[in-house]
Amino acid sequence: MILYPAIDLKDGQCVRLLKGEMDKATVFSDDPAAQAAAFEAAGCEWLHLVDLNGAFAGQPVNAAAVEAILARVSVPCQLGGGIRDMATIEAWLTKGLSRVILGTVAVENPALVREAATAFPGKIAVGIDARGGRVATKGWAEETDVTVTDLARSFEDAGVAAIIYTDIDRDGAMGGPNIDATAALAHAVHIPVIASGGVSSLADLIALRDCGAPLNGAISGRALYDGAIDLPQALAELRA
Repeated sequence: MILYPAIDLKDGQCVRLLKGEMDKATVFSDDPAAQAAAFEAAGCEWLHLVDLNGAFAGQPVNAAAVEAILARVSVPCQLGGGIRDMATIEAWLTKGLSRVILGTVAVENPALVREAATAFPGKIAVGIDARGGRVATKGWAEETDVTVTDLARSFEDAGVAAIIYTDIDRDGAMGGPNIDATAALAHAVHIPVIASGGVSSLADLIALRDCGAPLNGAISGRALYDGAIDLPQALAELRA
C-alpha cells in the first residue's frame, strides 16, 4: 500500500484544513517545493497535491507552487482542485503531472471524465469527497444527493486509474479514517481506491492496509507535519 503525503496549497503556502473549512487553515510551510523535496528524500513514492483555492474558484490558482514542486522532485505527483476542462487536464499533464484528479466535474460532467480517461490512459483519477456517504463538490462547499458507491460504480468502465475517497468529517481532525466506508467502497468497485481523511497514526495506516480490501494507498497530511506519524517508519512498515 502506497503512502501519499498530502501537500495542500492555499495562497501559495502548504496548509492543512480542518474538515475542509478554508478559514480553519494551519500553515505548515511557506515553501511547498522544499516540503515536496523533503518527502521525496524520505523515500516517498508519490505526492498528493491539492489546489484548495482552485477547488473553490473552478480553475487553477496555485499553479506556480505546483510547477515549482514538479521542477523540484522526480517522484510522480497527482493533483486535484479546480481542474474542470480538457484544456486544463492536458496542460497539467504536459507540465509533468503523472495523474490529474477530477472531483466536481465527476458529478457535474461525467462525460468529461470518460473523455479524459480515454485520451490519457492511466492519468485520470476521480476524487470522491463525502459527508455522511453523500458526495460534496466545489471544494466541499456544496453537498449532493449522490452516494459515494453510485458515483464510483458509474465509472467502472471508464478506465480511470484510481478513486481517491475522502471522508470530509475526518479530514484534518486526527480522529482516524473511516475504515469501514473505505473498505466497503473498495469492495464495491474494481477501480483502485486510495483512502483519505483522518489518517493520523501508524496504527491507522496498518488498519487500512489490513482491512481486507485491496486499497491502493492512503493519503496523510497533518499527521506527517505534526510528527504523529514517523514517515520513515511508516514507509518501512507498509513495504514490509
